Order: sequence, then C-alpha cells, then structure tokens
Amino acid sequence: MDSSHLKPLTVTGAVITVSTTRKPETDASGKALIDLLSAAEIEVTHYSVIPDDLERIRSEVRAALSRANCVIVTGGTGLTSDDVTIEAVAPILEKTIDGFGELFRLKSYEEIGTSAILSRAIAGVVGGRAVFCIPGSTKAVTLAAREIIIPEIRHILSHASAGQR
Repeated sequence: MDSSHLKPLTVTGAVITVSTTRKPETDASGKALIDLLSAAEIEVTHYSVIPDDLERIRSEVRAALSRANCVIVTGGTGLTSDDVTIEAVAPILEKTIDGFGELFRLKSYEEIGTSAILSRAIAGVVGGRAVFCIPGSTKAVTLAAREIIIPEIRHILSHASAGQR
C-alpha cells in the first residue's frame, strides 16, 4: 500500500458484541477482537455486550462513536428474525464501504465454502469514523480483524476523515 497519503492519526477501537446469550466473561469473540486490536497497538476505549435489540444496538454504536474511530460490532448479522444488527446500523452510515462485505465474504468462502453467502457483513463511515458489522463467531472476528480491518483501518480513516472538523 502507498502510505504517502496516510494522515498521522491515532486509531482507537470499540468492540460491541450483540448477543442475548453471551456475557463479558463468556464473550470469546469480543475478547479475541480486543486482543487482536491491542496487538496492533489500537487502544480499545469502549467495550460492551448487548442484546439483539435494534434501538439498543443503534444507541450503543452512537455511544461508541463518541469514544472511538474504529467501531466493530460483532454478532446479529445472520438471517434469523433476532439478527437486527444490519437493520440497526445501516441507516446511520453516511457512506458504505461495499468492498468490505464483498472481501469478507470472499475470504469466508475460502474458509467455509458457499455458506459464506449467509453473512450480511457491512461497513461504512459516520462522521469520519469507521463502523464494521461482522458475524459473531471467533473465526469470523479473527478473519475480519486480521485480514481486512487492521491492515486497512489507517487508510480508511485517512480518507474518511478528510474534510472533517
């Protein structure tokens, strides 16, 4: 990657786990994500585990956006009636990063085959900050963070924050 157009910036992370069954002590995916971000020298300034509730997800993302410039929401991205993360987050995105979902599904396909089509992973920008919605499995979280989010976050934020006050 050409780093000549990257701005010097500090990346801060937020991890939101959407689950009606997990608690912070049993949230292996959230812990994996925090560990991956920390290893990449991205300080996690917000962490929560919340239920599959559209309004609660939306308000938690807004709270996280006030504390971090890289918000990762894990869980609630599937096809069951309880999976409302995408419905909660998509309307607040100012711009979408369509390539994120496409690349995530391609990389997932390489690992799990055609069931990758069930993933509704998305990403976008709100106020110069990045928001990613990814599946809740530890494998999916690791793939998204290690292969896409961490390598590209500074590039994304350099572009997303251009012109922001």
